[in-house]
Amino acid sequence: MARERYDLRDKVILITGAARGIGLAAAKRLSARGAKVALVGLEPELLEREAAALSGEAAWFHADVTDRDALRAAVDGTVERFGGIDVAIANAGISPVGTVRTLPDEAFERTISVNLIGVWNTLRATMEPVIERQGYLLTIASLSAPGPAPLMAPYTASKAAAENLTRSLQQEIAHTGTKVGVAYFGFIDTDLVRTGFSHEATQKMQANQPGTLFKPIPVSAAAKAIEQGVERRAATIVAPWWVRPALVGRGLFEFTFARTGADPAVAESVKLADATPWGPSEPEDAASPSARA
Repeated sequence: MARERYDLRDKVILITGAARGIGLAAAKRLSARGAKVALVGLEPELLEREAAALSGEAAWFHADVTDRDALRAAVDGTVERFGGIDVAIANAGISPVGTVRTLPDEAFERTISVNLIGVWNTLRATMEPVIERQGYLLTIASLSAPGPAPLMAPYTASKAAAENLTRSLQQEIAHTGTKVGVAYFGFIDTDLVRTGFSHEATQKMQANQPGTLFKPIPVSAAAKAIEQGVERRAATIVAPWWVRPALVGRGLFEFTFARTGADPAVAESVKLADATPWGPSEPEDAASPSARA
């Protein structure tokens, strides 16, 4: 039996990390479908400009997802402006490049703060108004949640944690009629991915891994997947298509990644990363969404 379509027209949708990349692209698609969109992010001038350019009604709020007060103010402002919230998308995320051995402590802590605590803050702040409308909560996780990779330990750890946090919430509020989903994306062609791929260590590792895995897909593909997922209030959203079988066979997927540690090229990549560790990258809408959002 086909699931009843969730009509997007006049739905109020709040998106974090919405000034650029996946968040903004999703906002454009959802707005074009008649949704009222609240853009939350870190670049006020860009947020204002993009909100004004959307097809339908829109509002914008300057807030860091690690700042609970600012985020709650954005939620309260959205409710005041539009009367409630039907859908909340926890999209904000960052991804430094480096190894567990040499990455600065502050890079790890900032990544966990944005990618995990930021999701916690977003879900907590939006949960009650969304439940009130029996709406939909969506966390943007990553293919790296089931498939951790070298040079991305803080990111993969935070995304795996965010995935499980969201799956627990999914069970806890199912009785309310509210739906909860997790999106798993491969590499998306955003500013931050291009920056991450420019690192010598990343390039070295890419050269010795399957091309399909490291080939970025257009940001429009991720936005389309979000649009379709929201319309179904889907439990799982993927892009590109091959991510779904990877999720089904996640044990094999993890085993495959684990074996890459024995690859001499990976060892060389680690040495390069240790020699030039990158600190914390800016949150998603200051440079685009996380490398594997």
